[in-house]
Amino acid sequence: MEIIQINNLIKNYKNREKVLDIEKLIIKQGEIFSLLGPNGAGKSTLINILTTYLNYNGGEVKISGKDLRKESQEIRKEIACVAQNISIDEHLSLEENLIFQGELYGIAKNELKKRAEIFIHEFDLEEYREYPVSTYSGGVKRRLDIAVNMISYPKILFLDEPTVGIDIHSRKSIWKMMRKIKEKYGTTIFLTTHYLEEAQELSDYICILKNGNIAAQGTIDSLGKYINQKIVKIGFKNEEIAEYVKEKIFERDDMELKKDELYLKINNQSEITHLNKILLDNKINFVYFGLLKPDLEEIFLNIMKESKEGEKIWL
Repeated sequence: MEIIQINNLIKNYKNREKVLDIEKLIIKQGEIFSLLGPNGAGKSTLINILTTYLNYNGGEVKISGKDLRKESQEIRKEIACVAQNISIDEHLSLEENLIFQGELYGIAKNELKKRAEIFIHEFDLEEYREYPVSTYSGGVKRRLDIAVNMISYPKILFLDEPTVGIDIHSRKSIWKMMRKIKEKYGTTIFLTTHYLEEAQELSDYICILKNGNIAAQGTIDSLGKYINQKIVKIGFKNEEIAEYVKEKIFERDDMELKKDELYLKINNQSEITHLNKILLDNKINFVYFGLLKPDLEEIFLNIMKESKEGEKIWL
């Protein structure tokens, strides 16, 4: 089911400079959707429009089947947004923050306490219950911020760079939270992030913005089409064998040696058979031999065309 539908969305600045020009974007219910792009691409503008903070100049946007222009008040009841700046009240306790947010949504007191206990337990916040929020680390504050915004059971949770500036351990704790929110509550997560490995790890669907337009969108597998080069990865028992094959057997210029692995560019499937035959004819033992799928960083760089001429962005 489609939970966000965007058609021909236009947003201009006052000087009439176009910030967004999105022809079509569909986000499905219950998926983790990542919005990527360099600074100035229009990510913040789009998230501000979808969370009803910013008007737009043209086009149609529907959230949960409701028109964003005509039914913004109803839409606000079904969404929650965790901004880059942590919004919890440090003068309140962990539980008080959860209760306070729920009261703003008009949730009954008994139900609020029940939900607070559930989130404290499920999001591993129990050990912090008795400590003042002001003493929490940045990572714990962020986890509480996400829990607070889940108290209303939103259909869509917007997370605007939720892991920026926190350590890797805290980032992985938030990744765990996001998966649980998706799997247990069926909540759609709209994520913006500058960490490409984060998007690759979590996303069901990705959209890459460039200069206000959609440069690419799809699953990670489908986005692989934006990398023209196919790369073969061959692993050997040790570095000596790998270097020997590079220098004496293949004798090609388009190779990269990384410890006990060789990376070669190929143009078609028949080259794989040919390379395999060369190794077998020379009685070279290898550990593995396969086609390397491009990762999100390679895809992103290729789409942004940020690599200099001749630079090998495939490694």
